[in-house]
Amino acid sequence: MAETKIHPSAIVEDGAKIGDGVTIGPFSLVGANVTLGDGVELSSHVVVTGRTTVGARTRIFPFASIGHQPQDLKYKGEPSTLDIGTDCLIREGVTLNPGTEGGGMKTTIGDRCAFLANSHVGHDCRVGNNVVFSNNVMLAGHCDVGDFVIIGGGAAVIQFARVGAHSFLGGMSGLEQDLIPYGMALGNRAYLSGLNIIGLQRRGFSRSEIHDLRRAYRLMFAQEGTLLERVADVAEEFKDHPIVMEIVAFIKAGGKRSMCTPKNGADA
Repeated sequence: MAETKIHPSAIVEDGAKIGDGVTIGPFSLVGANVTLGDGVELSSHVVVTGRTTVGARTRIFPFASIGHQPQDLKYKGEPSTLDIGTDCLIREGVTLNPGTEGGGMKTTIGDRCAFLANSHVGHDCRVGNNVVFSNNVMLAGHCDVGDFVIIGGGAAVIQFARVGAHSFLGGMSGLEQDLIPYGMALGNRAYLSGLNIIGLQRRGFSRSEIHDLRRAYRLMFAQEGTLLERVADVAEEFKDHPIVMEIVAFIKAGGKRSMCTPKNGADA
């Protein structure tokens, strides 16, 4: 059983649940309703408060603000929660907010995520596994971010947007619409610039899988017909291709935002 280390200058309020092998550095504060899993490390000057659970082996760096009340003017003190998965990296100045009554009462973050300096996750968001937020990324409330998403430095995502799994949002982009799985969006305001080919290659997708995705992408975002008509055609042609059908399902499910599309036709 690993030893738990709490610096004399740190404050751990009565009621906090502290796992084995936790390190709580100088001038850190852990609130009464916080749970820290085994091996969690709070570097120094870290505040974890509210009804927050931090998964095992997650590391949090100085001046991060984890679990303070959400930046929603409608919040009235309801007992909402923030759930952070295992093996996450939360760097300096990161802010992660819990949920609100208007959004399901919880914010959830998956395993093995990296939040680089001064990035922000707003209230009632759902962030998947293996997600990377570069420095100064701003995720507004009620967003849904899939697994293996990468968001470049200084990018902003509007509230209620969906960011599909394995997609990439370029640095300094402003995303006002839903980004399809495996897609790449760039610019302010962001447009769909193709597929996240480099990301797919790095994660071991085969040449044939990438080829099918490119062909389906060009059909979905061609000039002829409406998007829903083209999606229906792709669904019929690629019904035995699970990766393509993931995009089809994402588009058909819809959300509160329209779909991010290319500027001038398809270009994968």
